[in-house]
Amino acid sequence: MARTSRFNLGSKSPFRTATLWLIWGWLLIFALLPNILVIAVSFLTRDSSAFISLPVSIDSYVRIIDPLYFEVFVHSLWMASITTVICLLLGYPFAWLVSKAKTRWQPLLMMLLILPFWTNSLVRTYALKLLFANNGLINKFLLAIGVIDTPIDILYTQGAVIAGLTYLLFPFMVLPLYAVFTDLRNDMLLASQDLGASRRQTFWHVVLPLTTPGIISGVLLVLLPAMGMFYVADILGGSRNLLVGNIIKNQFLDARDWPFGAAASVLLTLAMAVLLLAYRASSRRIGKTDFNEVA
Repeated sequence: MARTSRFNLGSKSPFRTATLWLIWGWLLIFALLPNILVIAVSFLTRDSSAFISLPVSIDSYVRIIDPLYFEVFVHSLWMASITTVICLLLGYPFAWLVSKAKTRWQPLLMMLLILPFWTNSLVRTYALKLLFANNGLINKFLLAIGVIDTPIDILYTQGAVIAGLTYLLFPFMVLPLYAVFTDLRNDMLLASQDLGASRRQTFWHVVLPLTTPGIISGVLLVLLPAMGMFYVADILGGSRNLLVGNIIKNQFLDARDWPFGAAASVLLTLAMAVLLLAYRASSRRIGKTDFNEVA
């Protein structure tokens, strides 16, 4: 009862009311309304002069299964999935080690992780291009130590795109994992050991289920953005390693086919909704009722 009355008193505050209206207005205008417009445009017809026109049609969604575009979707999903797996395999032990570090060192380690965000991601991608080029630092170093006789082709390959995506998105995997590791209770691990479980059994039956929300959250923050970062594919991959984001950009800016570009965007939004539902289900499974507790 006391908790309810405090909430009611707070809700009568003019500042609180204005803040809530501002937040909801911002979300309505800059989040909900644009998404509704994209969904609506995806069901319209392309027009050479006005970009979109009636009648309502589902041709844009049918075109997605065209072999030309479907292959790009599958290839994009493949590269994004590899990127996500690499980020998870590297980020999971990294987040665990940071969470086990001394408390006074943890903020410093996390600051070093997010320090690259102080530089624009486009600038960092061009820096990777300087590393991967035939006359770049990597080839020069390998030639200098005698590992190779001629420069190897790194730039404009699938591996270069995956490396760029991994470099840019790795912190997004670590942050939610670090959050769940800091919430992991040591008494559960001790109880598992007291009951005779080995370290492998403790990890498989205790640690992994309790950190599943962090894994799904990390996948959500890496997989879908990896499919949409068109500038990484443009700079590091060339025309043979396109992402879904490249299709969306080309349809809106070059081909001027807004309905098809909107349909591709809607598919990415639906994929995000599926991952959000999976995150919600995993959080409920371990007893999380406040979904803001996990990053």
